[in-house]
Amino acid sequence: MIARKMALYAGIAGLLVGPVAATSAQAQNAKTRLTTKITAPAPFTDKEKKQGADAHPSILQEFGGAYKVPQTDYVVRVGKKIASQSGLANADGFTVTLLNSSVSNAFAIPGGYAYITRQLVALCNSEAELAGVMGHEVGHGAARHAAGRQKQGTLAQIGAIVGTVAGLAIGNAGGLLGVVGSGLRQYSGTVAQLVALKYSRSQEEQADDLGMFYLDKAGYDSAALSSMLTSLAMQSALDAKVAGKGDSRIPEWSSTHPDPVKRVSRAAVIAKNYKANSYRNVAGHMKEIDGLLYGDDPKQGVVEGQEFIHPDLRFKFAFPNGYGLQNGEQAIAISGNGGQALFTLGAFNGDRAAYVAAALKAALGDKVAITPGPVSTTTINGIPAFYSSSTVAQQKGNVTVTVFAYEMVQGQAYHFVTLAPVGTSPFDPMYQSMSRLTTAQAAAVKPRKIDIITVGSNDTVASLSSRMAYSSMQTERFLALNGMTAGTPLVPKSQVKIVVY
Repeated sequence: MIARKMALYAGIAGLLVGPVAATSAQAQNAKTRLTTKITAPAPFTDKEKKQGADAHPSILQEFGGAYKVPQTDYVVRVGKKIASQSGLANADGFTVTLLNSSVSNAFAIPGGYAYITRQLVALCNSEAELAGVMGHEVGHGAARHAAGRQKQGTLAQIGAIVGTVAGLAIGNAGGLLGVVGSGLRQYSGTVAQLVALKYSRSQEEQADDLGMFYLDKAGYDSAALSSMLTSLAMQSALDAKVAGKGDSRIPEWSSTHPDPVKRVSRAAVIAKNYKANSYRNVAGHMKEIDGLLYGDDPKQGVVEGQEFIHPDLRFKFAFPNGYGLQNGEQAIAISGNGGQALFTLGAFNGDRAAYVAAALKAALGDKVAITPGPVSTTTINGIPAFYSSSTVAQQKGNVTVTVFAYEMVQGQAYHFVTLAPVGTSPFDPMYQSMSRLTTAQAAAVKPRKIDIITVGSNDTVASLSSRMAYSSMQTERFLALNGMTAGTPLVPKSQVKIVVY
């Protein structure tokens, strides 16, 4: 309905973050050889192939669909080249898909299905880094890491999870829990995030080891995985900062994974055990990704500062400072320390009380008993609107649940469902900010893309950063995009990436 900006389904992005450090024993092992024993994996079974084929359409739906652009052939070619190094099948035995998602992620599922988002392709600084990302995910498949998650019902739930409208949950254990409830319905994209947490630290390290083995076998520089992890750690930190989560590089939803710094250093040490392949193909990669769509796809809605703007559906609203927004297939989730919100739509036949009841049931499920409060009507920026609030008792304090709906489309209404502690009203300005877009305003929303620049003798990080198509954190965005740290000198005649409209 809205867009497809949720991710982290068993993917490399979610695997970078967490407080668990590598042990000294592991570090010592890394100085000598891989901690993972490399063996020939068993071929995909018919059952695995069917699992992958059954899940594939739902994954495409959730993650923006297969992205058909000039860069697609390049991504598929590199993905199949590295996947075939696993010995699971020849290159034709893998389905490699470039996804139209603005989240940096990659993942693989049983049966030879491997995925990478356009955002992560743009973050890669060489063909070898792209191959390293795909090798890590193929490593999960070769080691059958998904089998353990399937036993817990995770993989089997993919089809059921994708496409469900839900998201906010009030846990029976008490407290305002947001999208992670006690067995209650989940927002589909956030469930996809949580699936990533099922891989253990040892499985992540094993996938890293296998990815580097595949890199070396394919003739790439095996250290490319370490440099890719560095870039992704930087981008994760920036994403957290942009979303109002502070400067921490450890997003709250990924607290069970290896510390990114330790993981980067571990991969760098292990790479030294391989022959000194130097092939990265930086220039070829830069040429391939020049012009690639970057960030939000306007067809799915875009975030500009604290505003969400949807030019196709012709509306916009502002969400509170310090809150993060995640745009999913059928709903938008907004979260912060002071509350949680879900934005979606529903069928509307003019019965406002029935609409409120249906919205609450869709968001909270059947396990939360709630009696909707009286429905009031108002007008917001010329849009007929109605709202209702109720109080739900919780062990850690009562919570106000509000449905605020807008009669914007014939036969449908858009609405927020919000939760906040009783006596607080963090979302009142958001309700009042909803407005329609004029034709001119909608047309003014432009996509961003990658532009490859050859560094001139007078160029500096500051001068190139100023050309980034953002109103804030231009330098931080430039450095993360290019895998550079502050103070890194630019090399004349080298190529770097900037983001332009």
